[in-house]
Amino acid sequence: MTLAPPPADDTAWPALPYAAWKETGETLGLWTQIVGKVRLARTPWLNHSWHVPLYVTARGLGTGPIAHGGQSFDMEFDFIDQTLRVRTSAGGMKTVRLEPMSVATFHDRVMRSLADLGVPVAIDGAPNEIADAIPFRQDRRPRDYDPDYARRFWRILIQADRLLGLFRTAFLGKCSPVHFFWGSFDLAVTRFSGRAAPPHPGGVPHLPDAVVRDAYSHEVSGAGFWPGGGGVDYPAFYSYAYPEPPGFRAAPIAPPGAFYSTGLGEYLLPYEVARMAADPDQAVLSFLTSAYAAAADNAAWDRAALECDLGRPGVVRPT
Repeated sequence: MTLAPPPADDTAWPALPYAAWKETGETLGLWTQIVGKVRLARTPWLNHSWHVPLYVTARGLGTGPIAHGGQSFDMEFDFIDQTLRVRTSAGGMKTVRLEPMSVATFHDRVMRSLADLGVPVAIDGAPNEIADAIPFRQDRRPRDYDPDYARRFWRILIQADRLLGLFRTAFLGKCSPVHFFWGSFDLAVTRFSGRAAPPHPGGVPHLPDAVVRDAYSHEVSGAGFWPGGGGVDYPAFYSYAYPEPPGFRAAPIAPPGAFYSTGLGEYLLPYEVARMAADPDQAVLSFLTSAYAAAADNAAWDRAALECDLGRPGVVRPT
């Protein structure tokens, strides 16, 4: 197999200009929904939809193992070789080349690969969280896909996954894994206060209200990385609180350049601000920490009982 050529920007924090990445991002967003819905169709429901996301891998984004009787299979977007790999525990493998094609064509190739491997799957055929969504099989419009920008996106996810994972180690309470939600197309981690929340109003396009209410059944401080869209024409790290406590949006937030978006109802740190900082890691961690503090302090979380020092490799947390 011929490997994809190295991208023009292969640094740890590559540029991701939204105008240049937008079409590829929209294509990849729909493709990840198809793969994510395969996992959804085969996996028992887990609280807060933690059974459906994808995960950052050393080569891209993957489902992890999906049970199939006494065996399993997995699916992985490989942004180095630019293929989707479908693998079974019986040793079978099929690949779908990542290249410009319609959503319908990608859907058909994925479903055919699963059937050929003996793991046929029927999925809900409509995209979630997209207004005026077109069913996958009917979406035959030609779609752009630039492997350079897809790979840049994945390289940013590697950094975001690493930092969100580190941020997660400083919390003793209930906390989600770091995972990629294909509906909202973002990498996320969620901390919980332990208290129940008022029912979420729902209203997310093409997403049952029951799913949204399960996700927000308890008070949360959520954070993550989002590559832009929905009226925000740049990628950004974000942090929000549900329910939003009084005083949250007026809290001091670090670093300079981070701000509260009234349109989105959450704090944003534009990716460009983070990547151009003298220390991008510190910029992102200070944002995550200060935005969480804004949520926890204003909602009167029991921070002394919920928090600890950042984890260190090989060092057991003192108790």
